[in-house]
Amino acid sequence: MPRAHVIVDKQAVIAPVRRRTFGSFVEHLGRCVYTGLYEPEHPSANEDGFRMDVVELVRELGTRTVRYPGGNFVSGFRWEDSVGPRDKRPVRRDLAWHSLESNQVGLDEFARWLKLTDSEMMLALNLGTRGILPALDLLEYANHPSGTALSDLRVANGTPEPHNVRMWCLGNEMDGPWQTGFMTADDYGKLAARTAGAMKMADKDLELVVCGSSGSWMPTFGDWERTVLEHTYDHVDYVSCHAYYQELDGDLGSFLASATDMDYFIDTVVATADHVGYKKRSNKKINISFDEWNVWYQKEHHESDEVNDEWRHAPRQLEDVYSVADAVVVGNLLMTLLKHSDRVTSASLAQLVNVIAPIMTEPGGPAWRQTTFYPFSITSRLAAGEVIRPVVEAPTYTTARHGEASVVDAVATVDEDRAAVFLVNRGLSQATQVTVDVRSLGSSRILEAVTLADPDAYAKNTLTEQNRVTPHANPSAILSDGLLSIELPPVSWTAIALG
Repeated sequence: MPRAHVIVDKQAVIAPVRRRTFGSFVEHLGRCVYTGLYEPEHPSANEDGFRMDVVELVRELGTRTVRYPGGNFVSGFRWEDSVGPRDKRPVRRDLAWHSLESNQVGLDEFARWLKLTDSEMMLALNLGTRGILPALDLLEYANHPSGTALSDLRVANGTPEPHNVRMWCLGNEMDGPWQTGFMTADDYGKLAARTAGAMKMADKDLELVVCGSSGSWMPTFGDWERTVLEHTYDHVDYVSCHAYYQELDGDLGSFLASATDMDYFIDTVVATADHVGYKKRSNKKINISFDEWNVWYQKEHHESDEVNDEWRHAPRQLEDVYSVADAVVVGNLLMTLLKHSDRVTSASLAQLVNVIAPIMTEPGGPAWRQTTFYPFSITSRLAAGEVIRPVVEAPTYTTARHGEASVVDAVATVDEDRAAVFLVNRGLSQATQVTVDVRSLGSSRILEAVTLADPDAYAKNTLTEQNRVTPHANPSAILSDGLLSIELPPVSWTAIALG
């Protein structure tokens, strides 16, 4: 059996655990909103039409921020359509996903939904087909207390208190030719800088996110960030990163090492941002909002032509059903975000319900947890205090896409009265015996040790078998004299809480 050794030194602090790392994303796409969050006819629906069975699962998931309302959708969105009396809201075509948008759920309703889940709104602006004035109007409607035309309109619409949205995205994926109104880096940087400057004239304490590359595979990656930040550096607080991963051509080994690509992506964007800062002689640091990340089987969706010209309301789109292997990758990606908590201070798992999501629903029927739900919910619950960078000594294996990768990956967090260690075993066929040196933590007992694994790495939870895959207690975990010993099954994700 392969062996690995991990050293957790509580002096090796990266940064505090950022609660915004545990963010998600709701886009008006497919069934994310309609029959996902919102289904007035459902037995669990509240007076606003929101499914309370979904609310309970979102609370369990542990999200802290939710990016809204897109995504590609936002680049054709007129925010005014989504407020006021529902029976007077127009139906519009959404060009991004070739569907119809009823606008029955809008800003005010979504803000009420967020209160049910104890989450913070991260609001995206349309800079694809709109610009500065509509952004300022939305800011006034959302955040000004009262006494102006648009804040009084919000009050008249039944929301007397301002939404007080602090985080704002300046558009979405503006480098992508699939984006309505996509631009060059120079054109977008100029528009984003003018918009950001105007918004901070209204409220200097807003936190603004400028669009980075849509992925590290984009031909303009790196140069896009440099150009955009040269325009916007003095006005914004974050640059965004987006990354999706999937198993390609049956290469499970490369897929399980996807976190190494995310690590490269983050390091490259940080270096680029800091380069611009040095050029400007600025003491300011631009942080990263990794506001879209997940496993997404894009190749399969492209080939199935889910986006068509039928112009339907809330069609079934991008409803990936996730496996154990997918969940292990999601858990590992979240571990990587934690490792970069010094600069990645906000992140959004994309998306939340039905659309490449940890939660699935059936219209009029149940809601259930996908496999990817578990590593997110458990990490959100256990990670607290400060993130610790462990030293990992483990065998490596060769991947076709990412070169050499460690069979075992790890990260830890330490709070005043507890600690947590998160581990993955990327080995395809063999269990790995791992020893974790936690003597510096002063831990004396294991509070819980759970592993997500299955003899079938492609096992999934479905409508007919909703609990096929669940985390289980790992009885091999033993803590003695500050040494934690545990056996990790192949293709597995594990969390251990220590007290």
